[in-house]
Amino acid sequence: MEEGLFYLETFTADFFRQLKVDKIYFQGKTEYQLVQLFENKIFGKILFLDGKIQSAQIDEFIFHESLVHPSLLTHAAPRKVLIVGGGEGATLREALRHASVKRAVMVDIDKKLVELCQRHMPEWSDGAFSDSRTQLIFRDARRYIERTKQKFDVIISDLTEPVKGGPSVYLFTRDFFDKIFNALNEDGVFALQAGGTDPFYNQFFASCAKTLEEIFPLVRPYWTFIFSFNNPWGFIIASKKTDPLEQDSKVISERMSSRGIKELKFYHPGFHHSLFSLPVYLIKALKKGRVLTDKKPFIWEA
Repeated sequence: MEEGLFYLETFTADFFRQLKVDKIYFQGKTEYQLVQLFENKIFGKILFLDGKIQSAQIDEFIFHESLVHPSLLTHAAPRKVLIVGGGEGATLREALRHASVKRAVMVDIDKKLVELCQRHMPEWSDGAFSDSRTQLIFRDARRYIERTKQKFDVIISDLTEPVKGGPSVYLFTRDFFDKIFNALNEDGVFALQAGGTDPFYNQFFASCAKTLEEIFPLVRPYWTFIFSFNNPWGFIIASKKTDPLEQDSKVISERMSSRGIKELKFYHPGFHHSLFSLPVYLIKALKKGRVLTDKKPFIWEA
């Protein structure tokens, strides 16, 4: 990839697109993954990991507000939050908007990636890494979850998709989700990004939901469109006690006000329930998901 050329993004062997490269910030491998960060006239700065788009400057707020706020506002008083992955720091940024949060632990395996994001993409974290409530840990998320004795109110999974040889393959299985369940308090809430929700490539989303249903009493898939992904994108909330669909707009508005949450660009109380309204094809797809295990994980074949 060189300046003046086009970046070929391969979603799968049957689906790809080209993006013009206006400026290159970084291209190279860390210990764990291939990192490509460049600028495009339409999308601004764009981050790719192992050839998969992670964030674009024009609309990263849509992804991160959708991932974070529905879960934290489902919980009555989230004080302790764990983020697994989230190298750009934007998921951490959104969690720290909640004044109720007294501690936010972010666990990411790739220290070099986080450093690159801080250097070249400071807009994403917006000071979150230097917040006194933040604890940043560079460790394998699964190992951390297995060994920690801490309990969290909300856990958020902002991980890369499970590509062959990537660091996230075994972080979307029943074995791992069971450990997530045990690391939550009795009224804990888990949220994760769960991949594409288009009519063809939705098996990962459906399988994540099916797997979580084996463990959590309440599982609520939701979605929105991400312009830079060129795709509708799925998220899932899995809760021990509280149903996100039972939180009406008045309650959400009151919680946002009491926590000092202002000036969001995408999410608002009146929009909360619409995120969970799924089309017929996706409802049918959810019934066809399979339970993911360490022996049979989901792996994207590019």
